Amino acid sequence: MEALRRARQEIDRIDAELARLYTERMAAAREIAACKQEAGLPIFDPAREREVLSAAASRIADPTLRPGYLALLRQLMDQSKLLQRAELLKSETVLPVLLPGGAYPVLVADGLLARAKEHLDLDRNVFIVTDSGVPARYARTLAAQCRRAELVTVPAGEASKSLRQFESILTGLQQGGWKRGDCVAAVGGGMVGDLAGFAAACYLRGIDFYHIPTTLLAMVDASVGGKTALNLGGVKNSVGAFSRPKAVLIDPSLPDTLPPRQFAGGMAEVVKMALTSDPALFSDLEQGRTIDRRELIVRALRIKIAVVEADEKEAGPRRVLNFGHTLGHGIEAARKGALLHGECVALGMLPMCSPDVRKRLHPLLTRLGLPTRVRTDPDEVLAAVVHDKKACEGGIETVYVEAPGCFRFEKIGLPVLRERLRLILEENAS
Repeated sequence: MEALRRARQEIDRIDAELARLYTERMAAAREIAACKQEAGLPIFDPAREREVLSAAASRIADPTLRPGYLALLRQLMDQSKLLQRAELLKSETVLPVLLPGGAYPVLVADGLLARAKEHLDLDRNVFIVTDSGVPARYARTLAAQCRRAELVTVPAGEASKSLRQFESILTGLQQGGWKRGDCVAAVGGGMVGDLAGFAAACYLRGIDFYHIPTTLLAMVDASVGGKTALNLGGVKNSVGAFSRPKAVLIDPSLPDTLPPRQFAGGMAEVVKMALTSDPALFSDLEQGRTIDRRELIVRALRIKIAVVEADEKEAGPRRVLNFGHTLGHGIEAARKGALLHGECVALGMLPMCSPDVRKRLHPLLTRLGLPTRVRTDPDEVLAAVVHDKKACEGGIETVYVEAPGCFRFEKIGLPVLRERLRLILEENAS
């Protein structure tokens, strides 16, 4: 036991020394940021990173320890880059997503797309995926900043989240001779991010992926958290992987081109996060207070990032982000694309909250231009819910909001879910 005590004391001493060295390393990173700013140099320096990692490998004699040390060093380098971004982008918002296996930044600023090369490593081959509903100039703006770019446009709509489109992207990467040092960039909404992100996660067992969302819904939700997916057999997001982006670049001016209906769909996700996790934000929305779009996005993202950091793989707390989605996905499937995802989330929230919350939520959704009633076949909705990934043995996993900022997880059966669904069916008056 004495040997154990001495070993633990040695660990404590080493950890204290590591803390001191970490502080010194971050101070040096700040100094590097200042030098880069003065010289007009980019944050990214891939050659320097390779040099540092190569030198580091030779410092560890024990080959069994070398991979762990290099993984730790990569995390330190990611932390340094996050700090440098924060130093260099004083007028912009840098939201780090800090996860055990590594970190990535979410950058939020107007006009950021036109300056993407200042923040993303585009001095390489970049495979850009967008869709036909996104203004073509967005993808072209990104392509003009790349050393070499290939642009692929898939048809707009949820139907493109398919094995067919997935195979088409992988074939394009393979036939184009794309390598592990290359990257994929998604320029579009959640569908494009899911599709391109999953392709990047699978090609050569994973290459870098940048997400540049162009819709409000994707900015506040889909672009952060590392979920990528395809639809299969009519079941939404049933095939996919958790795969972190290298970075997320959000330009709040891009949704200016969105039709009002699509913008409202994005607001449904903002309301969702406010109801479960930020009563002050819900109150601001409810009272119609004017909130700058950048601030709105950042406030919603802080909620999403905190949840993801606490539970990256949805083992527990992250399930709160499914509020409104249980019935919402069922309605989306039953209506076969007639309603937007955000509209279905809005409908799905109403039955999953207390009567007091519902009285407050209903007028807010109406003012935002979101539906509060739906004409649909309840049997089709519930059939889709049964096949959803939230279904489990003994019932359906749901999120119930008792009051703004106060939620609980519930496992309920289909009869109860059917009764709650009746609250939003069009023939219902209440």
